Amino acid sequence: MSASGRHAVVTGGGSGVGAAIAHALSGAGAAVTVIGRDEAKLAAQGLPYEVCDVTDAAALRRALDRAIAARGPIAIAVANAGAATSGPLAKAAPEDLDAMLGVNLYGVFHLWQAVLSDMTGAGWGRLIAVASTAGLKGYAYAAPYCAAKHAAVGLTRALAQELGRTGITVNALCPGFVDTPLLDASLDTIRAATGKDRATAIADLVASNPQKRLIHTDEVASAALWLCSDGAAAVNGHALSLSGGEV
Repeated sequence: MSASGRHAVVTGGGSGVGAAIAHALSGAGAAVTVIGRDEAKLAAQGLPYEVCDVTDAAALRRALDRAIAARGPIAIAVANAGAATSGPLAKAAPEDLDAMLGVNLYGVFHLWQAVLSDMTGAGWGRLIAVASTAGLKGYAYAAPYCAAKHAAVGLTRALAQELGRTGITVNALCPGFVDTPLLDASLDTIRAATGKDRATAIADLVASNPQKRLIHTDEVASAALWLCSDGAAAVNGHALSLSGGEV
C-alpha cells in the first residue's frame, strides 16, 4: 500500500514544508486535509482544510472529526506545525519553554493520539513528525526549541516501539535549516541583532552543513512521501537527518 487513495492530514500545511508535503501527498493520490491557524494561507493551497490550533487538543479533535466525515478514516498523519524562538537561556522565561513545547511537542502528541484508533482499526498507518536537526544536536541560543524537538524525537522512538506490530510506522524527519518563511523570521532576528546582511546570515546558519546550503521544502516532502511507500514499511522509529551530512 502507499499514499494513493488514503486520507492524509498535514498540520501546519499553509506554507513552507507543510504545504510542500501536502501537495506531494495529493499528487501521489492521497485525499489531503491541511490544518493550520491562518485560513487565508490554508485556502491558498487549493486543498481541503480545517482551521485549528494544534496545541488545543479538543479543537484539533473536532477538526479531525470533520475531516474524517468528509474524506474518511485517517491513514497518514504528518505533524508538521512548528515554531522557533532564539535567545540566551539566561533571558528565557518559563513561558518561552511552554510555547516551544506547546506546538513542537504537544502538537505532535495531540495529532497522533487522535488518529490512532483509525490506524489500528485499519492495520496500517503512517505517523510522521517534522522535527529538526535541533532534535538531534544542540544549537546555541535555541535551548527551548532544541528541548522541544528532542522531546518530539523521543516521542517518535517510544511510540514506534509501542506500535511495532500494528502495521503503523512512526518516524521523524529532521531537516537542517530549510528555506521557508519561518527561516525568514529567524534571519530577520539575526540581522537585527548583528547587523549582518542576509547572505552572511545564511552562510553562518549553514556553516555546519557540509553541502553549505539550505534544505529545500521539496526534499523534505519527498522524504515524507517515501515514508508512506511500501518500500519504507520496515522504517520505524527513525529520526531521518536531512542536513547534507551535518548530523
